[in-house]
Amino acid sequence: MNCNYTIKDMPKEERPREKLYKYGPKMLSNSELLAIIIRTGSKKNTALELSNRVLSLDQSGLEFLSQSSLEELMAVEGIGRCKAAQILSAIELGKRLAAYNKQDSLQITSPLDVVNLLMEEMRNFKKEYFKIIMLNIKNKIIAINDISIGSLNSSIVHPREVFIDAIKRSSASIILTHNHPSGDPTPSREDIAVSKRLYECGELLGIKVLDHIIIGNNKYISLKEKNLI
Repeated sequence: MNCNYTIKDMPKEERPREKLYKYGPKMLSNSELLAIIIRTGSKKNTALELSNRVLSLDQSGLEFLSQSSLEELMAVEGIGRCKAAQILSAIELGKRLAAYNKQDSLQITSPLDVVNLLMEEMRNFKKEYFKIIMLNIKNKIIAINDISIGSLNSSIVHPREVFIDAIKRSSASIILTHNHPSGDPTPSREDIAVSKRLYECGELLGIKVLDHIIIGNNKYISLKEKNLI
């Protein structure tokens, strides 16, 4: 094996960056796009080979990569802290862009609208993420905020943290949502208790809690539809 082999040794028309210049990013494979992000290879592997190794960490490929940690990426020989940071930054930018495009002027008319907006982001989280969706008087999204990470309970999900931005942004109403890493969206007693507590706080503040939607793996439950709040 030639340990000094680099992308520059490839035919020019096959190099990822040159292919992008000529054909545009849509014509590149996932590994080629990732190779452009990490820029350089290691002593043993080209950037393209490193990219293939990263994408082979799990059978789900990009799906796994979208939830990977700094430590998981750095476990690949040749991927140091800098390269791992570049990959995670590109992934996060893509997520934010996708969320911005989806939520821009989106009107929420049913729980399914929320599910379509957040399912792909939240169904693979390895921890519970609790979010609120802030809405104006026409039920159009103002913003989506992360409130807490971890098992849902009344000490973590405090009304102050839930409503502070909703008050600042003059929200007419909010929708609560969180995921179950198990994939089963069945609400726990704590889920229901927290929901009722926040619903009551919203009534006092004049910011109605419209629903609490629990997201599993391609499944969801609306506590409003189940008459649990």
